[in-house]
Amino acid sequence: MRIFINILLLATQMSFGQTVLDTIYANEHKNVALFFPNPIRQAVTGSSDFVFTYNREKEQCFGLLQATPGTESNLLIITSDGQVYSYILKYSDSLPKLNYFIQPKASIGTEKPVPVKVTPDKIALRDSLNHRVHYQKFCAYLLKSDKGNLATKRKKGIKLRLEKIVYNGSEVYLVLNIQNQSGIDFELDYLDVFRVNGNSGRKASFQKLWMEVLYKQDWLFKVKVGQSKRFVYVLPKFVLGASERLQLELRELKGSRKVVLETTKVIQHY
Repeated sequence: MRIFINILLLATQMSFGQTVLDTIYANEHKNVALFFPNPIRQAVTGSSDFVFTYNREKEQCFGLLQATPGTESNLLIITSDGQVYSYILKYSDSLPKLNYFIQPKASIGTEKPVPVKVTPDKIALRDSLNHRVHYQKFCAYLLKSDKGNLATKRKKGIKLRLEKIVYNGSEVYLVLNIQNQSGIDFELDYLDVFRVNGNSGRKASFQKLWMEVLYKQDWLFKVKVGQSKRFVYVLPKFVLGASERLQLELRELKGSRKVVLETTKVIQHY
C-alpha cells in the first residue's frame, strides 16, 4: 500500500512539478476533520499508526483522521472528480487545527481517467460485492482460528465474550461469543457497539458514540438453553484514545435481560 502511494505521488510530481506537501497533525484524543470540495472516492494512509475514516457506501466530502504515536506518514486522497490531494501526517499531543477546509487549488494533480463502459451504479455494486466476499473469507478464517478471551460479562445466565479484536485492511473484526447458561431461550433484540469516553455518572464529560457495523458473519437471532454461538462483526477501522473504551450492549427481544461488556484491549494486526 505504501509503495502505491509513493508511485502515484511521484507520477503527479513529475507531471505538475515538485509539490511541497502540507502537514496535518493528529492524535488519539480528538478527531481531525478534513472537508474536500468533492466527495472522497479513495483514501490511503502510509502507516497503520494513522487512521482516516470516510463513508465508503455513500460518497461524502469529509473524513476523520486519528493517530497513535509513531513515525510520520502520508495521506493520499482521490475525490470523485479525479483530483489528487496529498499530505504529510505527524502525531502531536497538541493539535494546531481540528478542521481543514480543502480548496480545489490544493490538488497536486489529476488522476488519469480510465475509460470504462459501466455505470456508476454498477461500479458501486461491484465494489460492494468485492468487499462482501473479502469479509466472508476473513470472517471464516477467524471463526476457524483458536478462541480467545479479551473480556467476558455474565448476567442472568447469559454470557457475552469478546474473543478477539483484529485489524485487517481498513476494517476491524470483532469475534464474539454468546452462551446461554440460563433456563430460558434467549432471543436477540440487538447487539450494538459503542466508543465510550468518560464516566456516565459525570454527564458533562461522558460521551457515547454508536459505531456502524458493515457486515455480520454467522449472526443469530436466538440462543437456545445450553447453546454457545460464535459470530463476527465487521466495523470501519478506528483507534481507541487513551481514555476511551469499547462497549458492547446486548439486549433481549421479549424480556428484560441486558448484558453490557467493556474493554480497552489492544487490537491485533493481521
